Amino acid sequence: MLLAEGLLFAGNQFVGHWFTPIVWTGYILFVDALVYQRKGRSLLVTDRLEFVIIVVISIGGWWLCEFYNAPRFWKSDLELWWHYHNLEPNPFLRRVGYDWAFATIFPLLFLTAEFLAATIFKRKDRGAAIKLSQPALIALIGLGALGAIAPLIYPSVWFAPVIWLSFILLLDPLNALRGWPSITGDLARGDWRRLYSLLASGAVCGVLWEFFNYWAISKWTYTVPYFGSVKIFEMPVLGFLGFPPFAVECWAMYIFLRSLLVSTSIQMSDGEIYVSSQEEVDGRG
Repeated sequence: MLLAEGLLFAGNQFVGHWFTPIVWTGYILFVDALVYQRKGRSLLVTDRLEFVIIVVISIGGWWLCEFYNAPRFWKSDLELWWHYHNLEPNPFLRRVGYDWAFATIFPLLFLTAEFLAATIFKRKDRGAAIKLSQPALIALIGLGALGAIAPLIYPSVWFAPVIWLSFILLLDPLNALRGWPSITGDLARGDWRRLYSLLASGAVCGVLWEFFNYWAISKWTYTVPYFGSVKIFEMPVLGFLGFPPFAVECWAMYIFLRSLLVSTSIQMSDGEIYVSSQEEVDGRG
């Protein structure tokens, strides 16, 4: 990370154009080492297969977000919220850059949340239990489905908050009803640690995303209708409110898609963010 920053400010064109995937790869290596030092396991040291699964889901998950951002076949004049600049002109290399950058999103969020769960929120006492009835969960799923479909039927620049919330409402209660780990299930037990860890991870990584992006050569900017000119780095200030729920949304997507790979549910320890090899063995047992 420090080397990338140094080369960027020294004017290195290669690093400037590929800065986002390079610096976030460094971040993943750094935080993974912190997680391993703290817990004796991590994605890159002991759970590499899970890391690959998370990377694949991460790429697919962000391409879904790209589809929402430009729902009419990615035409540049129809990008709704964020816009890329100074990209690699070779379309094949540009796709490599896209997928490399997108591959870092879920791992960096989950590793940061895992580290926070093992440190700041490790001794967090249980809070108030919020247990929703099955009809309430089904109603949330329906509301989430509506939120996921509406922006595709009627694309609008006003729907950005809907995108960051709808998949939480759609997938997390669904994960709970299917017996998989969920924030809904956590809150029913009064366990807020996983939610706190994910929200804090989204906030931390969101600030770093925008910080790293601001000076890069290949970068993104935003156009939104609400206080779009009041910015920190390139992000309109209200946009930072979207990063915490985005981390929760990514986790709900991961759990749902991960559940499709096995025939029985896997039970994760309280506060854990990703499935470990031992957890999968225990779950199948």
